[in-house]
Amino acid sequence: MELLGIDIGGSGIKGAIVDTETGELISERHRIPTPEGAKPSDVADEVAELVEYFNWKGKVGCGFPALVTHGVAHTSGNIHKSWRGVNVEDLFKERTGLDFSVANDADAAGLTTMTFGSGKGKKGLVFMITLGTGIGSGAFYNGILIPNFELGSMPYKKYKRIEYYASDAARKRYKLSYTEWGGRVHKFLRLVEKLFSPDYIIIGGGASKKFDRYKDQIKINTPVIPAAYQNNAGIVGAALIAK
Repeated sequence: MELLGIDIGGSGIKGAIVDTETGELISERHRIPTPEGAKPSDVADEVAELVEYFNWKGKVGCGFPALVTHGVAHTSGNIHKSWRGVNVEDLFKERTGLDFSVANDADAAGLTTMTFGSGKGKKGLVFMITLGTGIGSGAFYNGILIPNFELGSMPYKKYKRIEYYASDAARKRYKLSYTEWGGRVHKFLRLVEKLFSPDYIIIGGGASKKFDRYKDQIKINTPVIPAAYQNNAGIVGAALIAK
């Protein structure tokens, strides 16, 4: 089955047509910048532009950077606060005329990893952690998704959300070396380990492509591995959500 998957992030909106049986992209990935402020109407305009770019007429899956239940966004960590309470599926359908299935972006990325990537076949409690503009997290037990684990929203010291301390955006904001930033990622993962005792932690998002540059700073007991699909995991997982 071929479906359009769209991954909405704090800095970019990416999409591609996906073969949901194999997890492969069957079109070139197309990316447009997330509009400044990331307000609902502006983001919906960009999603419509992406749909038009692919000349897509079918169902669409979408990974969205918020806690999402039944299509409704309940948080707004890296998007405008006016998203809270918005039915994202209805908004995008209104703008495009197409049916949307919307889920948390890290849940979507994790679904890809657990279906096709480095999490395939892994039992027990597995966390997929995406390091990008924020910190996303998907939780799986024996391969089954436990939706809306927002680990990046945990408070940490003076930071309202730990993602303000340890995300890839924080690395850039504070001009940290990968060694310095890896130490922050370690502290975040150590906290996750103490709270949940996971069997595996899989690192995804854009930072997974550079895992070798900071992995030596991560010294927890839980096995930590990069996601094989790296930055395309959100797109593929979005299509799987629609499937």
